[in-house]
Amino acid sequence: MMFAKRLRDGVRRGEITCSVRIWIRPRVRVGARYRMDEGQIEVDSIEPIGLPDITPQLARESGFLGVLDLLKIAKHGKGENIYLVRFHYMPSK
Repeated sequence: MMFAKRLRDGVRRGEITCSVRIWIRPRVRVGARYRMDEGQIEVDSIEPIGLPDITPQLARESGFLGVLDLLKIAKHGKGENIYLVRFHYMPSK
């Protein structure tokens, strides 16, 4: 999973543990690990959600100022399906 540079420190500190993604289909799998900087992201869950589920609180949990800020970054390609991905960061040993 890729994260905007401004979010990476929050992910590494464990302050950001979820991400909203707009894809054609899921691009990550539960239990899979994805490289990020000097560690890895492990996906804990992925669930389809609707636009009304993207609340200001969820946007802040995802590291954004608000819903519009999140939506500018969340869309990847032609996708229209919205997914909530929960994860945790694992530093390299």
